[in-house]
Amino acid sequence: MIRKLLWGAGAIATSMVAATAAWAAETAEAVTDAAVTAVTAVPAEVAAPAAEAAAAVPNPGNNAWMMTSTVLVLLMILPGLALFYGGLTRSKNMLSTMTQIGATAALAMLVWVMWGYGLAFGPEGNQFISWGKFFLAGVTPDSTAATFTDEVISEYVFISFQMTFAAITAALVLGSVVERMKFSAVMVFVAIWLTIVYFPIAHMVWEARGVFFVMGALDFAGGTVVHINAGVSALVAALILGKRRGYPTEPMPPHSLTLTMVGTGLLWVGWFGFNAGSALEANGSAALAMINTFVATASAGLFWMLTERVMGHKGSALGFCSGVIAGLVAVTPAAGNSGPFGAIVLGGVASVICYFAVAKLKPALGYDDSLDAFGIHGIGGIVGAIGTGIVFSPALGGPGGDDFVIGAQLLTQVKTVLATIVISSVGTAIAIYIAKAVTGLRVSEQTEIEGLDIGEHGERAYN
Repeated sequence: MIRKLLWGAGAIATSMVAATAAWAAETAEAVTDAAVTAVTAVPAEVAAPAAEAAAAVPNPGNNAWMMTSTVLVLLMILPGLALFYGGLTRSKNMLSTMTQIGATAALAMLVWVMWGYGLAFGPEGNQFISWGKFFLAGVTPDSTAATFTDEVISEYVFISFQMTFAAITAALVLGSVVERMKFSAVMVFVAIWLTIVYFPIAHMVWEARGVFFVMGALDFAGGTVVHINAGVSALVAALILGKRRGYPTEPMPPHSLTLTMVGTGLLWVGWFGFNAGSALEANGSAALAMINTFVATASAGLFWMLTERVMGHKGSALGFCSGVIAGLVAVTPAAGNSGPFGAIVLGGVASVICYFAVAKLKPALGYDDSLDAFGIHGIGGIVGAIGTGIVFSPALGGPGGDDFVIGAQLLTQVKTVLATIVISSVGTAIAIYIAKAVTGLRVSEQTEIEGLDIGEHGERAYN
């Protein structure tokens, strides 16, 4: 049955990518300079000739801002995501969860500088992948990467910034498979997944030659590349891995909502580097992304608690944390592509939809997405990516031009979302089956009972 599903998904992926490529080829000549320089997370000039880039001098202020943003994104991973996810698990799996996140991020960083940067943003390539600069060949302290204006930043800074995006995206996927997946399987899976899923999608959405970039898709900081990609991959991985022992009949409450709240706060703070940093300059676009990251998130946190009350429950700390993350996810593609009030509405709508995905859809379908990576990142990313096509409108306070047409942009956003879902699903299935063949996927039943802290790492979070 799984083989048939994979074959069918592969056929869909092939036909969708082929159709998208044909559509992009027909429209590529009609893309104006304004469309090519539309607000996205990566500059159109990133593949400019090295001689021209080397002649420019990085703006010290922008360079400093991007270095700060890069460190803020690292804060999102360690300790932010590690504490957020760790607090949601049972105490016997706390260290295992945190270790998987930290080791995944470290592996992603090494893979990025070896071949990831070249596959995503290399100097040669086509609409689906690039190549060159493997092992950072030719990159020096004097190398530069262009921003959206005539400014440049250090290429090492740009490489580091994008490296943290790859690292956190891979770590987000693990939210669905904690408490039962082998550490060795995680490492094999992550290396393959980054190579065949994340790097190509990052290229297609954020690089000037990428098929979705040429189409005019709006993704300021990673609604498709990061959140839909991670959320859908998390769902596929959970389905193939299977449910935790005892799920859903045994209670599996979070062991420390205090740590989850701390992790939520760190994620929110770090997200300003994630969103505002994606402007690549300390300018008005970064300021817009900053205020939107405040207000969309605030709206989402309160709307989740309000939805809990409407559904007959008490407004909970876990609900507030979940709403905050849902809002951050939804505003990511819209951060520099929306006005503040559009961001407030988008955050609230995404929060309500994510609530029902977590509270109703998951129990109805019976899958074991341990920490709701799909319910919040996948669903929230879809809502945010499609919603960006609406809130970009100047009539709603967005930065779109006078010739902006909501219907046309929505069609582009939907095409990008659907293609991302298919590519993520097929690529994740391939990566996880390879990991299964190499190491096996699940820990033993005894290890799952005693906890992965002891069984996989020989230590405990608490005495």
